[in-house]
Amino acid sequence: MSAIEKLKQELKSRPKTFKWSDLERILSNAGYLESKGGKTTGSRVRFTHPIAAPIILHKPHPSNQMKSYAIRFVADVLESEELL
Repeated sequence: MSAIEKLKQELKSRPKTFKWSDLERILSNAGYLESKGGKTTGSRVRFTHPIAAPIILHKPHPSNQMKSYAIRFVADVLESEELL
């Protein structure tokens, strides 16, 4: 099993903690691109996909750990788009 597949399995289990950098790897592998907004976007990040629904999240700071509600949201979106 590849590293990406292991990360997908971990995300699918909806863990209490998940690294932002690992989420970026999963989304990039699934075909999502991080959309750079204007100057005032702050910590909001939009990931766009050619055919799947966009994912809009707040980038965690100061740590790299995502909030549990964001983990559930991303897992739900990716499963509904059959990308997880």
